[in-house]
Amino acid sequence: MSVAGAQPAGVLQASRINSTVSAPPLVRNIAVDAYRGLVMLLMMGEVLRFAAIARAFPASTFWSILAWNQTHVEWAGMSLHDTIQPGFTFLAGVALPYSIRSRMRKGESFPHMLFHTILRSFILIALGIFLRSTAGPTTYFTFEDTLTQIGLGYTFAFLLAFAKPRWQWIATGAILFAYWLAWSLYPAPGANFNWAAAGVSPEWHEHLYSGFAAHWNKNSNLGQAFDVWFLNLFPRTSPFRFNEGGYLTLSFIPTLGTMLLGLIAGRWFTEAAPRIPLRKFLIAAASMIALGCLFHFTGICPIVKRIWTPSWTLFSGGVCFLFLAAFSWIIDVKGNRRIALPLVVVGMNSIAAYLMAHLWEEFIQNTFRIHLGPPVLNLFGTAFEPLFLGALTLLAYWLLLFWMYRRKIFLRI
Repeated sequence: MSVAGAQPAGVLQASRINSTVSAPPLVRNIAVDAYRGLVMLLMMGEVLRFAAIARAFPASTFWSILAWNQTHVEWAGMSLHDTIQPGFTFLAGVALPYSIRSRMRKGESFPHMLFHTILRSFILIALGIFLRSTAGPTTYFTFEDTLTQIGLGYTFAFLLAFAKPRWQWIATGAILFAYWLAWSLYPAPGANFNWAAAGVSPEWHEHLYSGFAAHWNKNSNLGQAFDVWFLNLFPRTSPFRFNEGGYLTLSFIPTLGTMLLGLIAGRWFTEAAPRIPLRKFLIAAASMIALGCLFHFTGICPIVKRIWTPSWTLFSGGVCFLFLAAFSWIIDVKGNRRIALPLVVVGMNSIAAYLMAHLWEEFIQNTFRIHLGPPVLNLFGTAFEPLFLGALTLLAYWLLLFWMYRRKIFLRI
């Protein structure tokens, strides 16, 4: 990880990724920064604790909707909160062509870029493990969080960035089909399957599938079998039996598909510059959302974020294309760049924002509790204390990021 005064990767230019260093000058893609900023704010916004407010006002539809969209769905479907990880992963792919072009302009060789990519992958994996281990007595080796999932697939995405466009599409399709086929061939849970031993309570059975879709049931699938073997190779305080949320290490494979969709979007940006390829974004969005829904409702492959099914890759990838099109239209086509500043401040320092949200929440909130106390925190009533405290915490995050932005301090891996 480094602290840089120069602007990080995420720039827009008009030539192909393998062009020479005589390419046109680099120009920042503010829409990409703003979209990344929204993704990070949604993650950091967990401190607002909408669920606590919804419990205090159980009859309120407004707070129920906000609370539902600030948590992950139990299994199939998508809430606003479920768009965070695919958005972050998709944008990692979007930034790849820009990063490679910038390094090529500086005269870096392919071996040097590959070494840096492998090192970046390793750091992302290690950072993910570290953040997962901060609350435990020992290192908690797990590989299903956002950073480790990106790290596991990042080098492969880098190599495919040098492939011809059709091979990028072929690779994406092949990855998703092969992953779907492997899960389809793995035996589905039978009638006598011990769901309690797999961490699936009777109350949760309403989310279980029957028929062919049962291959994608919680903690009874190919990814679960892999993790029972793989994760127990590492030192643990107790043997790994299941992940309570159903999350899996092997999800990095279809997650790579999400990153490759972002890579394709980044290539479209560079090839079309200074124009914005809105039509391509919208066609891609409609096609992928339609395909994901088709596979889901026919029972071929359900849309499940927690295990990152191929249908989820398509459906969430389409949503990412929609977000990218919306930000590009508002900021670049309509020229509303100034209103994007609050998001750009966060988006240009996404790693710093990620670390703040995972490491500083308790410290900042305890500081407010000590120095402000109930008279201030209960200003709007005790029911709204979690929201008010969360808003102060989120403001503290943003002000620190703004201070870093003004001084051109950007954390990069």
